[in-house]
Amino acid sequence: MLSSIIPTRSMLLAIFMLMAGNGVMSTLVSFRLESAGLRAGIIGLVATSYFAGLTIGALRASPIIRRVGYIRTFAAAVSLLSATTLAYALFQNAGFWALLRFVDGLCIAAVFICLESWLNERAEPSTRGLVLAAYMISLYAGQALGQFLLNLDTFVAAPFVASSLLVSLSVLPIALTRLQEPVVAQQSPLTIRGLYAASPLGVAGCGMTGLMLGAFYGLGAVYSRRVGLEMSEVALFMSAVIAGGVALQWPVGWLSDRFDRRAVIVATLLGTTVVCGALGWLARPGAMLMILGAAFGGLSFALYPLCVAHTNDHLNAEQRVSASGGLVLIYSVGAAVGPTAASGVMMAVGVGGLFLFIGGCALLALMFALWRQFRGEPVPSELQHPYQILPRTTPAAAELDPLPRAAD
Repeated sequence: MLSSIIPTRSMLLAIFMLMAGNGVMSTLVSFRLESAGLRAGIIGLVATSYFAGLTIGALRASPIIRRVGYIRTFAAAVSLLSATTLAYALFQNAGFWALLRFVDGLCIAAVFICLESWLNERAEPSTRGLVLAAYMISLYAGQALGQFLLNLDTFVAAPFVASSLLVSLSVLPIALTRLQEPVVAQQSPLTIRGLYAASPLGVAGCGMTGLMLGAFYGLGAVYSRRVGLEMSEVALFMSAVIAGGVALQWPVGWLSDRFDRRAVIVATLLGTTVVCGALGWLARPGAMLMILGAAFGGLSFALYPLCVAHTNDHLNAEQRVSASGGLVLIYSVGAAVGPTAASGVMMAVGVGGLFLFIGGCALLALMFALWRQFRGEPVPSELQHPYQILPRTTPAAAELDPLPRAAD
């Protein structure tokens, strides 16, 4: 098992260090703006700018990689990301920080495309699933541990400096690697109309998941702070959500491979709706908040790979990688809209409005999923495309799918 991961260790170490440094930035930026007394609407717009940069970067990074190569693109993106991370400490202003978050999104998109394409090149067909699992563990472990950089808030610049250091160091495993760079392949993504015709529930589910998780990442720290959590507890809450997201994906995926996947999506959306209702109503510190946060992460993080797998059930093997580009784009657009929309609900009804908004999105998706169950026949379980735990990053990660097989 380790022999199949060792050739990719430099990429895995790079993504772990990068996410340990940068994974806290959404939480930290929202936390600092909320502490400065800014309204949720302004904080939502700052969060939206990051996802807008991520969307544009995913569309525009490949031509840069083709021109200068993977290592140079990765090094340039990480260097710029490290610089913007330090720039937050120079001047706290919502407009300036929104610009920095947009640049952060561009850089992160380029980094993800470089690493995921490289992982795909190095993985053997028989070990793709293992490599993808190792990549997801590295990504989420770095993101969860990075939340505790909030505890370094002994002076204004400390968390930004620590984050910048980790981001800068992440370039070393890639800059010093002896691995040969992969060839950049051009993909022709399926049109949104074509994707919707193939799988209405998959497309709608990816979009709604983007709205939900974009809102959470953009405003989760604001919710945590306003319900009365201390700084260390904010880090613990955000980490609990991420850890829950990792823990429940395997059992949910196991169920979806053995039963009608639409029914599993319905159950997951129903659970998400109930948990979000509880979080919106509870809105106070305590162990139950942490438990509900972990449950929210477990259910909501599973929705994107469930919807991707459901879409793949209706596509042939040649269409699946190209379809991933459209699904990532749909998710990213939803994630860009989510923070601004959720902030409006928070300003209208209070701190619980964040999870009322997320729960409302889940409820709408649930109603659509129930309607789709009555509209079409399920794909037989033996013909379903296997569930894969996928990052919501770039289409390159979809190429690590170990079992591309055609659906009838």
